[in-house]
Amino acid sequence: MMSKDAKMTVTDKERELLEGWTEVDGDLDGCSPDVAQVVLGSRLASGRVDAPRSRHWQVPEGVDCLNDIAYVDDGLRAHKLDLYLPHDALLRYGKVTPVYIDIHGGGFMYGYKELNRNFCTHLAQRGFAVFSVNYRLIPSTDFMGQLGDVLTALTWIKNHLDEYPVSPDRIFLTGDSAGGTLALYALAVESDDQFAQMLGLKPAGLRPRGAAFVSGLFDLAPYVSVDTEDRQPSSSPTDDLAMVAPSFFRSFVHAGGDQAADLTTMVDMAHLPPVFLNTSADDFLQGDALKLAEILCRKGRDFELHDPRPNRLQTLGHVYPVAMTWLEESRQTLDQIRDFSYDLI
Repeated sequence: MMSKDAKMTVTDKERELLEGWTEVDGDLDGCSPDVAQVVLGSRLASGRVDAPRSRHWQVPEGVDCLNDIAYVDDGLRAHKLDLYLPHDALLRYGKVTPVYIDIHGGGFMYGYKELNRNFCTHLAQRGFAVFSVNYRLIPSTDFMGQLGDVLTALTWIKNHLDEYPVSPDRIFLTGDSAGGTLALYALAVESDDQFAQMLGLKPAGLRPRGAAFVSGLFDLAPYVSVDTEDRQPSSSPTDDLAMVAPSFFRSFVHAGGDQAADLTTMVDMAHLPPVFLNTSADDFLQGDALKLAEILCRKGRDFELHDPRPNRLQTLGHVYPVAMTWLEESRQTLDQIRDFSYDLI
């Protein structure tokens, strides 16, 4: 068994690989040792799961990549986005290609847009222009700062859509895991002005037609009031979040987010467009997707739920369509997202 010290040690080779899609420890100077330990531990644990998968990530033929476009001109990697376009759309240069805006996951403390490049390019292969958005990670900012980054990126996209061969009014959001959280709240802000005003946020004005959430963390109620006394860091992403939750969600609570954190209240408050929910029977956040689906069903809202069960000799797990696009189940999910979205156009 690997010792605790070994688990927290990063070799030069590992660092070079992981920095392709996440910050490792360059932003941890100046934060408390406890927070640094939680964040670094979370990043290394997640990165060591993604490292062998990364060898299978590839950009499919027929997709063009426009990388590292700054949506804030401050030189930060966290304030850049990518655009993935079907090559045919680029050649035809019309204004009809529907748009997805993707927000990557990572427990709010791991990952950059490159973590989702494989997912986004395979979504683009199915006839979408896909913007992939970076945002600042814990400990550089808190939840409201991350949501603000996402809304700033959406505003940049709104103001620059006419520069690309995309439709200005066929917009969808997507996000996985913690990115699903940010996508859900961005969707609520974009869809309901009163919800945006409650949190003191300014919508970009995109008015998305729908959203697709993969293994989203939706129920924030356990985190906005979590007590970290006597808790120890663990390998569970939700336990890692609980360790930093009081400071991470403090400004969100002060803005009234303690009301919005309750899923039933949020669905009542925000007039959400149709949503696609993906999880799996062995996803540790399956309960969040099922809870949101139950509330949407009870409230008469439009949604689709896809919750496959792997057979006894296989696993799907968390964010499988994002991390493992080569699986048949992942290809089916991407096709289902395409069909769901095109039905709303």
